[in-house]
Amino acid sequence: MPWKGEKNPYRIWLSEVILQQTRVEQGRSYYEKFVETFPTIHDLANAPEQQVFKLWEGLGYYSRCRNLIATAKKIDTEYKGNFPSTYEEILSLKGIGPYTAAAISSFAFRLPHAVVDGNVTRVLSRYFGDATPIDSTAGKKLFAKLADQLLDKDEPDIYNQAIMDFGATVCLPRNPLCTECVQEQDCQARKKGLTAKLPVKEKSIQKRQRWFYYFIVELPDNKVYIRQRSEKDIWEGLYEFVGWETDQATYINDIQIVELDFIRQLFGSQSLTVKHISRLYRQELSHQTIQGQFITVSLKKAPPALKDWLLVDKQQLSDYPFPKFINAWLLDPSPAQSLF
Repeated sequence: MPWKGEKNPYRIWLSEVILQQTRVEQGRSYYEKFVETFPTIHDLANAPEQQVFKLWEGLGYYSRCRNLIATAKKIDTEYKGNFPSTYEEILSLKGIGPYTAAAISSFAFRLPHAVVDGNVTRVLSRYFGDATPIDSTAGKKLFAKLADQLLDKDEPDIYNQAIMDFGATVCLPRNPLCTECVQEQDCQARKKGLTAKLPVKEKSIQKRQRWFYYFIVELPDNKVYIRQRSEKDIWEGLYEFVGWETDQATYINDIQIVELDFIRQLFGSQSLTVKHISRLYRQELSHQTIQGQFITVSLKKAPPALKDWLLVDKQQLSDYPFPKFINAWLLDPSPAQSLF
């Protein structure tokens, strides 16, 4: 991987932020694009935010991108573009927690701070045969303490990378390579037949169900309305079409659309033409399931209710960062039914 053995703290930070909640094979291409587009912290800090979000598009968890921008600006102004070199300073930066701070400080500056990620806790839980839930407060403290006790203080960078790689390639979540493992004889989980049961998690995620119905409102000049989401919610900072959200599925058809209170409030008595209703789209987030449809409607004149929205040419939509859910439709606007 291009970040392995990296000593530049900016690039280490970039890789760690990108790889949070992202598969390595997907994150690699994003990392390479960011390094090429923004070679230094100064470049990232001074880039238009829309450009950064567009480059991030598709990675999800957009709060990471917002924190990336904010931290780059802080380092550029308060540290004159030089990444802070102590664990405490690194930890104080927005969007950086104990794991990322340990990774940067040990890999870039060889400071004795143990990284504790999912790979590390899995190795420790199995090796010591400890069933303390890794996502509990007690578990987090326990495995952080164990990791720190085991850390090679003289070569923290090599040790941290080794135990992370060990968990990623040998002590796998499913079907670990126990028969090939150099720690097999000392591993308590292996001795007691607990490998498949460790580590333990106590929390189960209850997903929220949300339904989004987006209206692509077209004017005669081939322009449509979009806006930037500003709420403290998913997709903050990204763009969207005129949207109506419900907490349950709604059967959408051309007759029902014009009768919706949402539509009447937007367009008043102005008549509209329903041109297209998409198939159902779906996106799974960590704590939410998003489902919905896209409805293309045309108007003869601009509605006053949308006067504060951005009116852009349809050919320019690719210049704006949209969430994956909307991009799925932009790339493949398959119809549920055609109303032309």
